[in-house]
Amino acid sequence: MKVKTILVSQPEPKVENSPYFELQQKLKIKVDFRPFIHVEGVPAKEVRQQKIDLNNYTAIILTSKNSVDHFFRVAEEMRYKVPEDLKYFCQSEAIAFYLQKYVVYRKRKIYVGQKDFVDLSPLIKKYKDEKFLLPSSDQLNADIPQTLNNLKVDWTPGTFYRTVMSDLSDLKDVYYDVLAFFSPTGIKSLFKNFPDFQQNNTRIAVFGSTTQKEAIENGLRVDIMAPTPETPSMTMALEKYIAKANKESKDK
Repeated sequence: MKVKTILVSQPEPKVENSPYFELQQKLKIKVDFRPFIHVEGVPAKEVRQQKIDLNNYTAIILTSKNSVDHFFRVAEEMRYKVPEDLKYFCQSEAIAFYLQKYVVYRKRKIYVGQKDFVDLSPLIKKYKDEKFLLPSSDQLNADIPQTLNNLKVDWTPGTFYRTVMSDLSDLKDVYYDVLAFFSPTGIKSLFKNFPDFQQNNTRIAVFGSTTQKEAIENGLRVDIMAPTPETPSMTMALEKYIAKANKESKDK
């Protein structure tokens, strides 16, 4: 079956040179973007109910751009003046770079991991006497608390934002050849919006083993999987599959 249309369950990239746009031009297909989930901030009042007083912490662990945004939002709502000597432990360089939206980079104590959360371990261990706050979503990766507990540091988790399923009712009668998912919640959102969803000839692309597991548990057939050694990104996995499928369709 030829692939002509893809729906990516994420916001449209803001950069002009996104690999999705390149994919669209190269394979002459239509790529649409629609977030199946979105983030909503938890009000400061609810953060206080979690027994969190920002004055009690000397270091903040930031695992995403959302955690940066919502930490500073809550700080503002609580009228908490962020001290200059507060330490920031950022999971990746991209998160550390994003932090510049809120702080003067060169004047702050910022420690940066490589990519995965576990990469931050040596840095956190080095400053094990700090009091750490982890502002995160209501869906925290299990390896994060495990890593921090293993380090035996004083840390507190805080739910500063929630992952919420989007309303997709306007897509009810719209058909795509491929649906691309990046989280288990994206799959949950599909079935919340369309409980009677039938896959039929729709190809399902998933990123990550937890997303794959959720898809299979919901009776979906996973046709495209990333990351793999051959296709480390979703766009590479899509390109490989579509090029093959469209060639076979043409040859018939």
